[in-house]
Amino acid sequence: MTEPGARPTHDESHGGALGSRLNWLRAAVLGANDGVVSTAGLVVGVAGATDDRSTLLTAGLAGLLAGSMSMAAGEYVSVSTQRDSEKAAIAMEKRELTEQPDAELEELTDLLEERGLSREVAREAAEQLTERDALRAHARVELGIDPDDLTNPWHAAWASFLAFTVGALLPLLAIVLPPSAWRLPVTVCSVLVALAFTGYVSARMGSAAVRPAVWRNVGGGALAMAVTYAAGSLLGAAGV
Repeated sequence: MTEPGARPTHDESHGGALGSRLNWLRAAVLGANDGVVSTAGLVVGVAGATDDRSTLLTAGLAGLLAGSMSMAAGEYVSVSTQRDSEKAAIAMEKRELTEQPDAELEELTDLLEERGLSREVAREAAEQLTERDALRAHARVELGIDPDDLTNPWHAAWASFLAFTVGALLPLLAIVLPPSAWRLPVTVCSVLVALAFTGYVSARMGSAAVRPAVWRNVGGGALAMAVTYAAGSLLGAAGV
């Protein structure tokens, strides 16, 4: 209960910060999912051709390192491009504020009015925001960018690298640790359970239906393992 005269407090996260955290968490879940599927397909395919533990370990480690590095490099390039675009948009907005401040004030007023404010209130709010920090106001309202919190390519790269590695470790350990007769069933079962979990989590984070997401995830992983195992078995039988 709030005491008289005290300002009310709350612990709820702001929408932007919460959305950013959810995006990172969703990317981590999907990265781990990619690690599970790609590495499982690789080691199961090799298991179709040979049951040699060292060969399976070598193939699995190679797939883990190649996949995690590829994911990290891809995220770094992608997020760097996004960051460059954000910086360019902010620079353009800064130039426009210097060259045509009146037009920019009118534009900010229109944007605030579109969000439900009356024309008078929108104008007053635009003037106050401009007086306080015109560039930050336009960046947030017009561009949807927080100048103090631009996307970080290194964070994205490391997050993707770690997520993929964690996901890839499951099928790798499942294929090399059990006895020879149990390797394939243990790997398939553990991978399907992991895919069901990541499908469930990704669906809940996206407020989507859980059952279709889980079945898609599990079905895709099962199909990948079946195809690679069949290919490995054929190559092994042919003596390749």
